[in-house]
Amino acid sequence: MRIGILGYGNLGRGVESAVRQNPDMELVAVFTRRNPEDLKIQTETAKVLNVSEIENWKDKIDVLILCGGSATDLPVQTPEYAKIFNVVDSFDTHAKIPEHFENVDKAAKQGGKVAVISVGWDPGLFSLNRMYANAILPDGNDYTFWGRGVSQGHSDAIRRIKGVKDAKQYTVPVEKAISAVKNGENPVLTTREKHVRECYVVLEDGADAEKIEQEIINMPNYFADYDTTVHFITEEELKKNHSGIPHGGFVLRSGVTGFNKDEKHLIEYSLKLDSNPGFTSSVLIAYARAAYKLSKEGQSGCKTVFDIPPAYLSAKSPEELRKTML
Repeated sequence: MRIGILGYGNLGRGVESAVRQNPDMELVAVFTRRNPEDLKIQTETAKVLNVSEIENWKDKIDVLILCGGSATDLPVQTPEYAKIFNVVDSFDTHAKIPEHFENVDKAAKQGGKVAVISVGWDPGLFSLNRMYANAILPDGNDYTFWGRGVSQGHSDAIRRIKGVKDAKQYTVPVEKAISAVKNGENPVLTTREKHVRECYVVLEDGADAEKIEQEIINMPNYFADYDTTVHFITEEELKKNHSGIPHGGFVLRSGVTGFNKDEKHLIEYSLKLDSNPGFTSSVLIAYARAAYKLSKEGQSGCKTVFDIPPAYLSAKSPEELRKTML
């Protein structure tokens, strides 16, 4: 299976690494908006090319994995390239997924290709677990907690404040809230009651720490709705203790069965990730395999994780799966 990558940031590098762990795949090309000569990849047999050359690879790539951002890249790139290639993306703006699906579905059907969108762990694997749990326990409540992990978008929002040299922000679930769910209390939780935010900030020389702290904790859409703690640290401390991109979280559904609704159940799925992009890219690779299989069957159009049979993710044959995993 010939894999192409568009975009070579943290996610693109993760995809390159993940391809090496899957013997049924090979990386053939990386496309970038930068000067290709400035880009050093780890796969000697793969080409590094400017994105302007991508259409020349129409018949040389089985699945193109799109590693751009959800804000401005993927809403344009996924529909554009779904006309030419089978594609997989990690579009994660939950509220805009229906609109993105419609745009990509039209393009993929026009090109006779398969496009799988919103692949990752949330949306993605967490979405699947929410769906399974709802189907099994229709009388119940859903709870999703994220963290402890680095929020790249929130970290970037802090870095854009005047006087901030660098920053990392961690989303941390509130243990009291998780315990209440696990105890079957079915709590109604506000945003503030589910997560707290921890910020580690390096200041520019002469910056006003108190002013910046107030600007962070009162920032609408990012921190104002949460209990937020700001730690001012040195650049050395940030590099030493906060250089990674860990993440994770929990999906839980608490529900009841029985004629008297007195049988309580809890479904839990959790992830603890050393590297958010490293793990996300591995999910993308599995769904690239599924896109390839669907395309071989003659299917086209846009798909989400809900539409793809689990067996299509695996390199094992149906016979092997039934024998070893069922």
